Amino acid sequence: MSTARKILSNTIAQIIGKALVALLGLIVVKVSTQYLGRAGFGNYSFIYEFLAFFGIAADLGLFTIAVKEMSENEHQIEKIIGNILSLRTILVATTMIIAVITVFLIPKYQNTLIPVGVAIASITVFLTILNGTLTSVLQTKLKMEVSSFATVIGKIFSVSFMLYVIFFGFPNDKETGFYMLILAGVIGMTVNLLITHHYVKKIAPINYQFDISLWKSILKKSAPYGLALILNTIYFRIDSILIFNMRSEEELGIYSVAMKMLESFSILPLYFMNSVLPTLTKSINEGEGRHKKVISYAFDFLASISVPMVIGGTILAYPIIFIVSTPDFLSRISEGFYGSDIAFQILIFALFFQFLNVLFAFILIAIDKQSRLLYINLFGVIFNLASNFLIIPAYGFRGAAFTSVLSEMFIFIATFLVARSFLKFNISIKNLAKIIFSGSLMGFAIYYLQPLSYDFFQNWNVLILIPFGAAIYLGSLLATGTVSKEMLQLLKKK
Repeated sequence: MSTARKILSNTIAQIIGKALVALLGLIVVKVSTQYLGRAGFGNYSFIYEFLAFFGIAADLGLFTIAVKEMSENEHQIEKIIGNILSLRTILVATTMIIAVITVFLIPKYQNTLIPVGVAIASITVFLTILNGTLTSVLQTKLKMEVSSFATVIGKIFSVSFMLYVIFFGFPNDKETGFYMLILAGVIGMTVNLLITHHYVKKIAPINYQFDISLWKSILKKSAPYGLALILNTIYFRIDSILIFNMRSEEELGIYSVAMKMLESFSILPLYFMNSVLPTLTKSINEGEGRHKKVISYAFDFLASISVPMVIGGTILAYPIIFIVSTPDFLSRISEGFYGSDIAFQILIFALFFQFLNVLFAFILIAIDKQSRLLYINLFGVIFNLASNFLIIPAYGFRGAAFTSVLSEMFIFIATFLVARSFLKFNISIKNLAKIIFSGSLMGFAIYYLQPLSYDFFQNWNVLILIPFGAAIYLGSLLATGTVSKEMLQLLKKK
């Protein structure tokens, strides 16, 4: 099987798995918003936003560095994964303990559901980090269909328990039910970890190892990228923390519905680039210029996925939010109430830049220049924090969403310029124009068909409009030659 085909099949396996998980996630958002209401869902979301800051500190970029190291030294996979497993276990245990102690000491959160909720959810984060560590072996071997399978099964267990809690276990006891919904994450991730461990140990023995010299080497490489990820998390998630503390949990609940939707898609470029990273690293090291084609195709792929999301999401935001939540979360502009659909329409532009940012960040990782990401994200954080402190008090989540777009745009420009200064590569503006044209054609079609189909299906017409728009978009990509014969031949080549 060709390298391109391996990358595509590995990415498709992850996308299919992520699509199923996203579908299950939509069920979670739907039933939890109905069960908890705006304020309750705001508290529920805040717990995970709070832990995200500690979780990313435990990650410290070690997953991506592990994939890179194991790709370059496949004969040392057992040693590398054993030591990274030890490192991440110590880091996540430490950070989760700090998180739990911190939340219990903050006066604002005392006598609320948040401290105990954080304590329960910290177990989920701990298991997630361990699972991610083992998954790096599957990523190196381009066998992420196993990870996708484990994730889907784990999510099924989690969602099933949540449905039991809401409809049978605690339909009237919302406080106990709130904690049980968080416990559902622990159950699902436990199942996920057990399945992942079962398959990974067939590739390499899984044992904790403590090679301090290797730890120092790995941390030296991962620390700059890890710190960049921490800064990235701050500027991407601090708005939720500020909305909760400067406005209200109800407004965070409105904002979080849109955020949860987009988080389901924001992981896709990471899946793709983690698949590309081993090939990109090797092609750069070969020094024959093959990396230019890898980067060009990667950019086209990421643009072709993100452009229709932005156009379609902007047009169909209202019916999408209608399906995944309740009418309480939808805008009533005549009453001066802005709902989750408005947040979705703004934030989806941030998603576009985030997709493309990942490519240039991974280029810097492949050439061992990840330290540059630290400076880029530092400026992004400063801009984001300053903007949010000024805008959120007056404009709430709408201001926070707009700030996120500007922050991602800044990171996009900066990472592109820095990556281009270290490595020569080409981006096809012609292909990008074709992608935007195809997306616009799709947009016109669903925009004019939406009111016509509403008479028959109301807001559920989105279930027809999305596949219809996708068919038009794919047809246009083929008709304009955006998907070249050379690309198809690479994917078919054995």
